[in-house]
Order: sequence, then C-alpha cells, then structure tokens
Amino acid sequence: MKFKPIISGLEDVYDKIMMEQRLNRDDGLKLLQTTNILGLGYLANERRHVMTGDQVFFNNNAHINYSNVCKVRCGLCAFAKDPGEKGSYTMSVEEVVNKAGQYADQGVTEIHIVGGIHPELPFSYYLDIIRKIKERAPHVSLKAFTAAEYDYFAQIQNEPIKEILTKFKKAGVSFITGGGAENFSQRVREIICPGKLTGERWLEIHRTAHELGIPTNANILYGLIETDVELIDHLLALRTLQDETKGFYALIPTAFHPKNTKFSEVTQASALRTLKVIAVARLLLDNFQYIKAYWVSSTPQVAQMALSFGANDLDGVVREEKIYHTAGATSPQMQSEQQLIHMIHEVGFDAVERDSYYHILKTIRP
Repeated sequence: MKFKPIISGLEDVYDKIMMEQRLNRDDGLKLLQTTNILGLGYLANERRHVMTGDQVFFNNNAHINYSNVCKVRCGLCAFAKDPGEKGSYTMSVEEVVNKAGQYADQGVTEIHIVGGIHPELPFSYYLDIIRKIKERAPHVSLKAFTAAEYDYFAQIQNEPIKEILTKFKKAGVSFITGGGAENFSQRVREIICPGKLTGERWLEIHRTAHELGIPTNANILYGLIETDVELIDHLLALRTLQDETKGFYALIPTAFHPKNTKFSEVTQASALRTLKVIAVARLLLDNFQYIKAYWVSSTPQVAQMALSFGANDLDGVVREEKIYHTAGATSPQMQSEQQLIHMIHEVGFDAVERDSYYHILKTIRP
C-alpha cells in the first residue's frame, strides 16, 4: 500500500475508510490514543478534502453576551456571577439591540447571543431581544441561546420545549448554538455542571429544534475530567442524532480553560490533544459536513494547524468574546477578515466567506 509508512498502526482504520465502512467506538478510541499523529492527520485531512475540497470557511460574525448573572454556577465556568456580585452585569433590551445594530452597520451577517441562567429576567426579555434586533437588522442571522437557556425558558414558562422553540423561531431565531453540551456523560456532568440540564435533555432540545426546521451546531468540551471513552461516546451520540434529523451544521470542539474556575488545578489541554480531538471528530462524524477550529478556544496558531487535521471552518471574526477570556484564554477577542484569510491561505486553502447556512458569499483564493 502506497501510504503504509504514513499510517503505520492505523491500517485497519484506513481500510475501513477505503471500503466506506462506518467507524465504531473502538476505532475512535484507537485514533484518539494513537501516537502516530501524522497518520491521524493524514486520514482526517483526506476526509476533509472529500467533504469540502480545499475550501475553509469563515463568517463575519459578532458575539453578544447579554448577562453574566447565572444561578447555576457550574464549576467549569469563570464567566458567571451571582446577582449583585462585583463584576456582574445585565444589559437592557435596548442595550442589546443597540449593540446588535452597531454590528449590523459594520457588515456583520450573524450575531451569536448567549448568557447565563438569570434568576430574575422575565421570559419576555429574551423574546423582545430577538424581535427588536430583527426589526433593527432584519438581514442579520440570529444564532441565539444554548439548550441550557431554552431548558430554563421552558421551566419558567411551564411549557413544552416545542412551544418555546416555536415562539423563538417566529420571533426571529434562525439558528441555535451548540453550547451547554460539555460532555454527555452523567458522571462528568455531576462533577462539572450538576445544576445544568442532562445530556439527554440537550439532545432532546436539539432534536426538537431540528424537527421544527431550526438548524443547530453541536459542541464538545475536552481537556477537563472526561475519559477517552466518554469523549468518543459523546461524538457517537451526536452522530446518532444527526442520522435521525440531519439538523446539525457544524461541530465545535472547545478546549477547557481552567483559570478562575473550580478546576484551576487542571492542566490545560495541549495542542496535540486539540489536533487529535478535531481529527477524530472528522473521521467519526461522517455525517457532519463542517468541523470548526475555534481559534478563541485553541489560539489562532493551533486553529491554523487544525486545518491540516480535518477542520474546515475557522468560525469567524467574533469581535467580542467574554466567556473564554474570563477563563484565561490568551487569544485575541477578534480576528479581522484579512487575518482569517491569511491563516487559511498560508495553509494553502481557499478562504470562503459564508453565511450562517454555509451559503458562499465570496471565495478568496491564494
């Protein structure tokens, strides 16, 4: 076999891929635990090329974190504050809308809106944010709230999640973020986020969104206390739901940042771990078109390397990210369009600006 030296130790996985056989849990573990990082990268890069050729995507987006007040206070989170605590804040509806309008005037095509599980804000606050941003900037796509937030909305309204999601879709939500997934293992969740929704509830909410025609992304958190088996099982749960609904667009693997959290003693995930997780996700998630290299989490340098390990999306400009930076992220709070294009071109790929639905807005070739 021509490439045998490159994929040493991974020949059986290579053969399954060539025969178009789906990889299983054991294959995922073998890939995640391999010391042949170049072979793993080769396999993932080949799969990426089959998916989208030499295209690497990004979008002109912005983040708005409307509040850091949260009653759940997960141990993994450095962003959340109690009501009245020093550093806590909650934006008014008008402040959120004004900020969104400013971003829209700068050419932003997508606004990512998430916050904490606020114990005092009324349900109307969240709907008003969406409605009024759509009135101010109807052309902007609103990727709003996590499954954890939607679960909370259902609780305070005492309504089924289907009714909650239907209301937000009518108000103007066009996409749901992948946040709140962390790791689906009950063991992990009881340690890192015991007050948050279960993994099963997260999957239920995303399934319901897909049934309503609302596309979503999916996240996976790594580098905390999860075992390799728990990481692989999380990916396989996402693959199973995608088989059922085909409603996921992208996976966003995010590295845990320990600073200012209850797990500050945890050693941050290495660049090698990041590349492995992204490559394994690309190979296991054969029904996901897009795998993001989220530069906010991994640093722009590692994200750029990940483009040769199966990733084909750099997320976007972002503009203002608070959640990871309160946990010690050293990445900048935004990357300009030209910086993203340079990152992509330097690896030899075409830079493709997209909208939320991966419609191509323009292609910039090296």
